[in-house]
Amino acid sequence: MQTGFYFDQTRCTGCFTCVVACKDWHDVPAGPASWMRVTTIEKGKYPDVFVAFLATPCYHCLEPACVDACPVNAITKRAKDGIVVVDRETCLGRDKCQLCLEACSYEAPQFGAEENAKMQKCDLCLDRWAEHKKPICVDACPMRALDAGPMKELKAKYGDITEAEGFTYSEKMIPSVVCKPKKDTKGLAVQKIEVAPGCRTVS
Repeated sequence: MQTGFYFDQTRCTGCFTCVVACKDWHDVPAGPASWMRVTTIEKGKYPDVFVAFLATPCYHCLEPACVDACPVNAITKRAKDGIVVVDRETCLGRDKCQLCLEACSYEAPQFGAEENAKMQKCDLCLDRWAEHKKPICVDACPMRALDAGPMKELKAKYGDITEAEGFTYSEKMIPSVVCKPKKDTKGLAVQKIEVAPGCRTVS
C-alpha cells in the first residue's frame, strides 16, 4: 500500500494554518525547518491577475531520491504504507552532508538552525495514523484543501490529476499526491513570487 496526499488548490487560501499546526504538533522550533511549506504564485498585471497557493509537504515518493542519496541509510521507505522516514540519530547532519536535500526536487528534507542540525521532514503524522487519525495539516485546514490516505482511495475519490500551479510532477520519483489544480485560463506570466521563510521559489 502507498500512502499519500490530496491537495485542492482551488480551496487553498494561503492561510498557513497547515504550516503552523504542523510545527506545533511536532514541536518544530521557530526557524528555517518547516515540514509543510506554502508557496504563493502571482501572475499577470492589474486588472488581469492570477494568484494560487501551493502546499508542499514530503510527497513520500514511490521512488524517493533521498533514500538512495543518503550515504548512511538514515532514510528508509516503509514497506507497509510507503511512508518515507528518517532516523535522525543516524543522520550525519547538515554540516557534514546535505545529499538528501540536493536529491529531492521538492526540498522536503529540512534542517534546523542549530549546529550540524539533523535532517527532519514530514512523516505523515505517524503517531496520528496509529490512532486512525488524519495528519494534523489535514485536520487543521479550515478550507478542507488537504486530505491523506491510501493512494488508491484518494484516486478513487478525487481522480488521478498530478498537476497544480507551481508544481512539477517527477516521473522519476513519482510523488504520492493527487491534485485539483487552480487553472490559469489566460496563460499569464509570473510577475512576482512570495514564499514563506525556508521555502523555495517556483518558476
